[in-house]
Amino acid sequence: MRDGPIARRRSGLVALALALPLAACGGAPLATYDLNAARPPAARPFAARVRVAEPLATLDLDSNRILVRTDRQQLATLAGAKWPDRLPLVVQARLTQTFENAGLAHQVIGNPAAATDYTLALDIRSFELDVPGARVDVDVAAKLVSASGGVVAAEIFTAETPVASTAPASVAAAMDSALASVMKRIVAFVSAKL
Repeated sequence: MRDGPIARRRSGLVALALALPLAACGGAPLATYDLNAARPPAARPFAARVRVAEPLATLDLDSNRILVRTDRQQLATLAGAKWPDRLPLVVQARLTQTFENAGLAHQVIGNPAAATDYTLALDIRSFELDVPGARVDVDVAAKLVSASGGVVAAEIFTAETPVASTAPASVAAAMDSALASVMKRIVAFVSAKL
């Protein structure tokens, strides 16, 4: 019988999977968990005005529910928990606030009708609790698009954060940490390109 690190990891994953509270039918109220703006270092101001567009997301992510991957092919939602709004809108708001926290409040415009020089187009490719990996995964593709429609720069930002429990508060905190890492790097990316 093995009792090395691989066997311990497997038994930990089994315990995590067994403890996973997946969404079930019923009328129990959902607790609301929020994501926070990151606090990056002060960024170099730039002359251009940038609008953070509402991120694209697949239907499973374009929701206020917290997504859980139970295996390679199966997805579920975390029982008893939700975001305060649809995930793309929460990410858009927190990223705009992260730019403001970096000292770029005058460069980043939240109003979709305002004239801007560039649009920061985002695609949330992953934002989930990965049960087999005992971690949360955040994966966001970002494109800086000029007013004429040309892509000036593009990059994919990923972060993984281990999670020891599937309790909604633990999962939300791990997702918050992973998103903060991604948002700080997006601010640095935009600042470097402009």
